[in-house]
Amino acid sequence: MTGGERGRTMAQVDMLESGRSAADRQDTGSGGRRAGVGRAIRAGSRPEPWKRGPVFAALALLLGLSMLLHAQIPNGIGNLGSLVETCLPWFGLFVPVLLAGAIWRRSASATVALLLPVVVWLNHFGGLLGDKAQAGDEITVASHNVGADNPDPAGTARALIASEADVLALEELSQQAKGTYEKELAEAYQYHAVAGTVGLWSRLPLSEIRPVDIKTDAGPLGAAKSADVKMPYNRALRATVATEHGPLAVYVAHLGSVRVNPRTGFWTVHRDRGAQALAEALAAERNGRVVLLGDLNGTTDDRAFDGINSRMRSAQAVAGDGFGFTWPAKFPVVRIDQIMVRGVEPKSAWVLPATGSDHRPVAAGISW
Repeated sequence: MTGGERGRTMAQVDMLESGRSAADRQDTGSGGRRAGVGRAIRAGSRPEPWKRGPVFAALALLLGLSMLLHAQIPNGIGNLGSLVETCLPWFGLFVPVLLAGAIWRRSASATVALLLPVVVWLNHFGGLLGDKAQAGDEITVASHNVGADNPDPAGTARALIASEADVLALEELSQQAKGTYEKELAEAYQYHAVAGTVGLWSRLPLSEIRPVDIKTDAGPLGAAKSADVKMPYNRALRATVATEHGPLAVYVAHLGSVRVNPRTGFWTVHRDRGAQALAEALAAERNGRVVLLGDLNGTTDDRAFDGINSRMRSAQAVAGDGFGFTWPAKFPVVRIDQIMVRGVEPKSAWVLPATGSDHRPVAAGISW
């Protein structure tokens, strides 16, 4: 064998060895991946992970079913159903807690069970997480429970003027502060009306102004009192705003307060009665274009507002950014101040900065 032939032979051997090494590496890599998948499958198929953490699995299922079937939770004992619906957005905080427990217990059953509350929460509230605002709003409306104990009504009025709202609703107007608001808002708003503890200020002409009976408690022997005597207790009004597109019916309402205490649970008697009366007034409204502004002392998830929800849409849900919580002002955890519409299109909705009130103002841009 010549030197050249020996060289060619050695090169061929090297190539064969190199090819075998590459193939071996490939087989080893593929085998490693297959082994890893196999180990995962075997681990998941073993009964131990599925038997661990039954308490966490049960709690995850209970959480998911509570959110999914909240409308079926009875209100018979302490208005439990309404209380659950009021707190519904916060149920999502239990998911990471239960997930941590599932990981700690290495529980496959609890981990899988958590898919139910995650899917239900995202289906119910996922649409609120993004900014849905659009351009093209023609009128800005705003609403604020100014607080009867507000230490700075003049400053609150100036802050509301800065919002540049075309139509502004105020709730919880005290007799002492009423004159201050009328004075401070007079230059920016040519038209206004006050009925009891609620008022409406507008840059556009107002007409057909009247109080709305929402069954407010007028104190002892309220049913026997005359309309004039009961007027200071009034908490709702209706007016027509003249716009370039025709008349717009605007309702301002402040429903009764709610309380949570050990004896009565979630006490909502006055609010629920007012919500039903307001729903009836909205149902009887003949104008197809309606805006409801006010402190409803409840979230739109609460079954007490089914009658209103069936006729109106929440501007925050349609065109807002996030949950739009409004109360308490220092650290809002719930949205009880609402802007709802019918026959007009919400283009944007937002929460305004805090004032001297314990509520934050809300605003929305609407168009036709």
